Amino acid sequence: MMFWRSVVGKLWFTILLLVSVVLLVLTVLLLGFFEQFHTEQAEGELFNHANLLVSFLETETTDGAALDMSQIISESYASRAVLIGEDNYWYTANEDSDGIPISYFYEDPVLSEVIEADETIVTQGDYALANQENWGGEIMIVGMPVTFADGEEGSLFLYQSLAVVEEASAQTKQIIFLSAGFAIILTTVFAFFLSSRITAPLRQMRTASLEVAKGNFETKIPIQTKDEIGLLAMAFNRMGRALNTNLHALNQEKEQLSRILSSMADGVMTLNRQGHVMIMNPPASACMAAWRYEKQLSEDEEPLHLNRLFDKVVSEETEVVDEVTIQGRTWVILMTPLYDEENIRGAVAVLRDMTEERQHDKLRKDFIANVSHELRTPISMLQGYSEAIVDDIAETQEEKKEMASIIYDESLRIGRLVNELLDIARMEAGYLNLRKEEIDMKIFADKILRKFQVVAKEQQIELIGEFSPLTKTLSADVDRLEQVMTNLIDNAMRHTMEHGQVIFRISDAETGVRIEVEDTGAGIPEDDLPFVFERFYKADKARTRGRAGTGLGLAIVKNITEGHEGKVSVHSKINEGTTFSVFLPYDTSG
Repeated sequence: MMFWRSVVGKLWFTILLLVSVVLLVLTVLLLGFFEQFHTEQAEGELFNHANLLVSFLETETTDGAALDMSQIISESYASRAVLIGEDNYWYTANEDSDGIPISYFYEDPVLSEVIEADETIVTQGDYALANQENWGGEIMIVGMPVTFADGEEGSLFLYQSLAVVEEASAQTKQIIFLSAGFAIILTTVFAFFLSSRITAPLRQMRTASLEVAKGNFETKIPIQTKDEIGLLAMAFNRMGRALNTNLHALNQEKEQLSRILSSMADGVMTLNRQGHVMIMNPPASACMAAWRYEKQLSEDEEPLHLNRLFDKVVSEETEVVDEVTIQGRTWVILMTPLYDEENIRGAVAVLRDMTEERQHDKLRKDFIANVSHELRTPISMLQGYSEAIVDDIAETQEEKKEMASIIYDESLRIGRLVNELLDIARMEAGYLNLRKEEIDMKIFADKILRKFQVVAKEQQIELIGEFSPLTKTLSADVDRLEQVMTNLIDNAMRHTMEHGQVIFRISDAETGVRIEVEDTGAGIPEDDLPFVFERFYKADKARTRGRAGTGLGLAIVKNITEGHEGKVSVHSKINEGTTFSVFLPYDTSG
């Protein structure tokens, strides 16, 4: 089947069919022509022989010598003769063995015309002979009237078998068939030679096209001729060079676009006709991961709000701007339709993180109020108690001592606030000096747990430590790291109700150490999550255990962690708990 589908098979079959049709027509015509030619030639020869015999018999009488001479003449030309006189007839051969019965000449309507009407006839037919083995098949008969020398009138019938004609025709057929077979063989050889000259370059082109399909655009086809196939090879080579150039340019543009998208601070994603996300850059991927986590969706599901925006873009065929809050971060989504000629084939969405802008606006509004709020209470108490002492309202020494103690505590509180503000200012200005040393994290964890065990028992909170062996030794400032853990655990205990749990966990994270403080407390509102590491952030006092801090602890944690080239993050759900995670990388400089 593959042979008949190939160019070689089709070309061979077409040429062979054409040659066969031509030979068939030519054979039919030639056979008809030669058969007619041999028949006419035999008729002419037989007619001439008959004329010769008639001329001889007209000068002789019907005696034995004339008949013998007639027999000799007829047999020399492979024929037989019958003489019919007025009262008698003679055969040149034995009637019983080779002759035609005499009755045929009188009864046959054609032969009888010679006897009755003295006409000359030439005919052929299947006459029954006495001996069919020697004279089988058709016979050609020439009949002529004869007037003998003695005045007797008669008829001469000269006949011979057409086997000679058929033999000549058979030889002619054999020659034609041999010639046709030879022509078909030559045609086949020529067709395969011609097709191989055509298909060899085509096979090279097929091999080259498969290489091009694999991406090997340097493949070239050797040009051996200057005909149409050579021009096709030149066009193929030119196409390969053009594809290589265009693909290289497309790859450069794709790489450039990929780098631009990867380096963008804004998230970019494209959606197909069904509203499914197809391509995302890293910021968009992070946003979608947080969005799916918040909505408890799988990896192949899109948030319902995003689908509604897409439906609105498709239905209105215009760009849509919306703002959503995801895990406490504010994102502005700008979605624009993508067109395929006149039809919408999808949409492109740009996601911009506006959290910092919103934080800055909020911080600008709240900074003065926070500082004033933190300073107002201790200053008011200092002013009030100092006035009481000056106005001698305190009558006894004990009352004056108590007032002075309150004034002293409030002054310490103001001092702590100022010191923490100065620490943060120095850290943010880059003046954080770290004295790094190798730390045994097991000993460090035990120290932190012992430090808070008494407070945990007093508040009826279960403090749990989970420590996993580390592959390397962490290098850090132990005092600053203890300050970080103290702030995190203190916050966790202040926001955890009685009989709750606080878990202090240290684990290996391949390239660093991960320290987590997890509690089962009230949790942090989603709207406040982006602000927990900012200065003066405080949780709702109704959610604490009555000991509100200054609002600077987590800001210090963030600055110290970043000073160690680490990262701090938080996950929280209302009424379920909060987890603060600190990642500190191993020192890879050595």
